[in-house]
Amino acid sequence: MNENLKNIKRLPIGRAVFKSFTVENFCYVDKTQYIKQLNDDGSKYFFLARPRRFGKSLFLDTLRAAYRAEKELFNGLFLENNWDWKSQYPVVSISFGAGNIHTIKGFEESASFSLERIADEYAIKLGDFEFAATKFRDLIIKLHAKYKNPVVVLIDEYDKPLLDNITKPEAKILREELASFYSILKDEEKYLKFVFITGVSKFSKTSIFSKLNNIIDISLNAKYGDICGYTQENLELTFADYLQDVDLKKVKTWYDGYNFLGKNLYNPFDVLLFLNEKKYKNYWFETGTPTFLLELIKERKFHVPILENIKLRFSQMGEFDVENIELTTLLFQTGYLTISREIEILDDISYELKIPNKEVRKGLNDFLMRMFYAEGIEEPRRNEIYFKIQNAIINKRPEDLKLAFKAFFAGIPHDWYRKNNIAEFEGFYSAIFYSFFAALGFDLIAEDTTNKGKIDLSLFFESTIFIFEFKMKNNQKNALLQIKEKKYHEKYNLQYNELFLIGIEFDENEKNISVFEYEKIQ
Repeated sequence: MNENLKNIKRLPIGRAVFKSFTVENFCYVDKTQYIKQLNDDGSKYFFLARPRRFGKSLFLDTLRAAYRAEKELFNGLFLENNWDWKSQYPVVSISFGAGNIHTIKGFEESASFSLERIADEYAIKLGDFEFAATKFRDLIIKLHAKYKNPVVVLIDEYDKPLLDNITKPEAKILREELASFYSILKDEEKYLKFVFITGVSKFSKTSIFSKLNNIIDISLNAKYGDICGYTQENLELTFADYLQDVDLKKVKTWYDGYNFLGKNLYNPFDVLLFLNEKKYKNYWFETGTPTFLLELIKERKFHVPILENIKLRFSQMGEFDVENIELTTLLFQTGYLTISREIEILDDISYELKIPNKEVRKGLNDFLMRMFYAEGIEEPRRNEIYFKIQNAIINKRPEDLKLAFKAFFAGIPHDWYRKNNIAEFEGFYSAIFYSFFAALGFDLIAEDTTNKGKIDLSLFFESTIFIFEFKMKNNQKNALLQIKEKKYHEKYNLQYNELFLIGIEFDENEKNISVFEYEKIQ
C-alpha cells in the first residue's frame, strides 16, 4: 500500500450524521453496495443527477475513501468485506457547490483553487498554466506518474455555474468553458481509473460532455434508483431510537415520495433536521429554492395545479440546454416533481410525474403566492388573508372564503393586469385558490376525476370535503349548478360526514369574484 496516499486522512464518511459530529451519534445508512456495483459495471464514466441536498456529496466522499483504500472507515458496512483494499488510487475530487459563479473568471478561479489544493495535498507542483483545464490535465498526468496507478476523478455539482446563470447571456459562454474543462476527462482517458460526475440537472451531451460520448447516465437506471436518499426501511431501522414518539404516517406524508424508478425515498436532509427538531417544517425547500426556476414559472404563466398530473416522454426527462429550457424537465430534475409511474406503450416509454410530498407542495405554493400572485400586497395584509382562508376551512364557513379571496383579488395592482391578459382565463383565478390552499397545507386534488367529468378542485379536511367549480362570468353554465347536475359529490358521499359544494364565477372586467354560491349536502 502506498504510504503517501495512506497518510492523507479524511473525516469519517459513508454515514448519516445526526445531531452532532460525535462517534456515538453516527447513524449508519449503508449505500456502499452501490460502490461495488459501479466498480464492477465495466464502465469508466458515470453521471448521476439528483436534487440538491440529496446525499450526492456524501456518496462522492464515500467513493473517495473507497478508492483510497481507507478501510477503517468502512467497519460494519457492506464494502468492508467486498472490496480490494490492497489497491489504492489517487483521487481528484472537485465540487462547484459552494458560492455563486457568474463569470468565466469566477469559474477559472474556483476550479484552479480546487486543483491547486489537491496538488498540495498530494505534494505535487503544477505547471504555471493560465487556464484551469490545462491545470486539470497536468494534475491527472502527474498523479498517474507519481503513484503508478490510474486516477479517480469525482466532480460534484458540475452544473451549478450554469444553473446560477441559466436565464442570463453568460450561460452560453459558461457552457463552452465547462465543455472545455470536462473534455480533459476524455483526452486523458488512458490515465483514468474511474470518473463519477453529479449534478442537479443533465445538460445535453452535445453541449457539456461533447467528448464523453461513453458516459453512463444512471439517473433513471432502476439498478441505482436508491443510490441516494433514505427508504422507509432505512428510516425505521436506522433511526428507530429517535422515532419513539413520532407519527410515521405524518412523517411519510411530509417528507417521503421521491422516486427514481426504485423505492420511494426521503430526502436525507429533511429526515436529519426533522429528527433533531421534531417539528414539521419545510427544511429542504427553505435551503434555497432557485430563483431562476420560479422566475420561469412566472414568466411562462405556468398553471401550477397541473403539476399534480404531468406526463413526459422519456426523451423529455433526460436533458435540456440553455437554448431550450423545458420547465417541467427542470422541475423534475430539481426535485419539485418526481416519478409516480413509468408507462411503456408500443416500446415508447413515458412517465407520470407528481409533486413528491407535502413539504414541496406547501413550500412551492407559498413561495409562488408571495412572488407571483401578490406583488402589490404587503406581507401583514397577505398574512391576514392567509389566516382568514385557513380559519374559513377549519371552521367550515365558506362565506368567509368569499370575503377573503375578494379582498385578495382587490389588492392585486391594476398595472399587473395591463402587462398580460391572464385575467381573461379562469385558470388564473383557480390557480390562486389552489396555491393558497396548498400553501396552507390542506390536502387537495386538482382536476379530480369522476364518472361524469372532472371536479376543478377537491379539498379535504378531516371528515369534510369542499368541492369547487370555477367559471368565467360569460360562461353560460352556472358553476354550482354544474356540480349538482353532474353529481360530482356522489364520489365522496360515503367517505365524508360533511360535503360543501362551492360554485365560483369571475368577472374579467372587475377582475374579481362575481358569483360565490355554496350548498351543504350533508
